[in-house]
Amino acid sequence: MDTIFLRRHFSRNILVRMVLLAALVVGLLVWKLDFINDVYFRNQLTLTGLLINGSIVALFALGLLKTIGTFLVYSREESAVLRFASNLENRSHEPLDGVGSRTLIAGRYRTMQRLHESNTPINQGALAATLVASESTRNSFPKFINNILILSGVFGTIVSLSIALLGASDLLESAVDVGGMGLVVHGMSTALSTTITAIVCYVYFGYFYLKLTDVQTNLISGIEQVTLTHLVPRFQIQTDSVLYEFSGLIRSLQGLVKQMEKSQKALELVEVRLASTLDLYRDGIQGVSDDLGKIKILLKHGFRLPDEDT
Repeated sequence: MDTIFLRRHFSRNILVRMVLLAALVVGLLVWKLDFINDVYFRNQLTLTGLLINGSIVALFALGLLKTIGTFLVYSREESAVLRFASNLENRSHEPLDGVGSRTLIAGRYRTMQRLHESNTPINQGALAATLVASESTRNSFPKFINNILILSGVFGTIVSLSIALLGASDLLESAVDVGGMGLVVHGMSTALSTTITAIVCYVYFGYFYLKLTDVQTNLISGIEQVTLTHLVPRFQIQTDSVLYEFSGLIRSLQGLVKQMEKSQKALELVEVRLASTLDLYRDGIQGVSDDLGKIKILLKHGFRLPDEDT
């Protein structure tokens, strides 16, 4: 696992950080509850501020839920990558043992396996580009929320200033029109509240949106490292690897030739020994034949046998 530079439990740590920061924000809201009531709820002449602030908070909540779901998905993906790499390094018979079949690393493994079985060259750059493009679509909604939050605050400010201008117009028509002055104050207060809401939501959501991109980059980097370190040597036949294996084959053949030369020399030595043994055997047979001839002659003379000619 030392060859895989993947930050462990990165997504889970970000989720814990999100919960702690949310608790801190809630604590500040409770501490400044009177200020919140004065700015957002008290003496509101229209529902404009509530509607705009509610819309901002709703967008923020939707984006946050999508971000949390993505963090949970990436947390499982990180665990799958680590388990897959552990299986490969431990020489497991099945690399996908304990790895979800729908995870990114399982899909990458099956893709490279199919390419290898069909004798198709494996282009890791194309696989990496495809993975990045596929995962970028997962962050499209959070990216939209991140871009629209600050604009929603600007929109609320514009609407509120329009209300304030209407109040100022009524005030100019009648110097004693108290309602016009109240509308001006209400418009300015609504502009302030919508701006505060948008900025707070944008800062909170923007931070964790950046962390989401960090988590995505960390995961994709881990997958590509596993691919380069373990899967490419297993499935792809490269020129360098072929030359290395061919040179190893030549070295093996050289060793076999040396062994054959040694065997040939040993056979030559055995041949020489067999020749000398045959010579000795031939000499021995000749000596035995001479001795038998002498014994035959002695027997003839001893028993006074006639010669074969007579």
